[in-house]
Amino acid sequence: MQCPVCQYTNSRVLESRSAESGKSIRRRRECLQCQHRFTTYERIEFVPITVMKRDGKRESFDRSKLLRGMVRACEKTGLSALDLESIIDEIEAELQQRSQREFPTQEIGELVLQRLKSLSEVAYVRFASVYRQFQGIRDFAEALNHFQSDTDPQNGNEPTSTEEDPSSPRESSPLETPPSLCSAS
Repeated sequence: MQCPVCQYTNSRVLESRSAESGKSIRRRRECLQCQHRFTTYERIEFVPITVMKRDGKRESFDRSKLLRGMVRACEKTGLSALDLESIIDEIEAELQQRSQREFPTQEIGELVLQRLKSLSEVAYVRFASVYRQFQGIRDFAEALNHFQSDTDPQNGNEPTSTEEDPSSPRESSPLETPPSLCSAS
């Protein structure tokens, strides 16, 4: 490590400790030539992630931008800021482990939806409505039906709150769009 005062390249480590919640190591060093003491930080080097927007533009992955979108979708759902930070940490770690460095916004949005699905139905639908650019009630109904089919016990996933007898006549579900709203004039 080069001394910031005399540029001598040899120094000794006086003290090391964890910093930034264990994400880096802080080292106090002393130059062996001029005895100047200085601090260095050792961090894991992350290769920057590039996000490809729908309009073709490319920009750097921005955790805070993703967090803002998730916070809006999760207002009044009972999900804590720690839950959302943890989701973003998982997504960022998953993207860092992949060999590619550019990801379309759709792929990142799907990763968010996968995680929100198990935490909050309301947050899932809210985030999907913005990310998938819902245009009307039909889009909401499709998302809700998709969500319901993914949690249907016949698909091997977690059961819904009510079991349905397949031989009994089926009543209209509140998740289905009434025919009057589906038909186009």
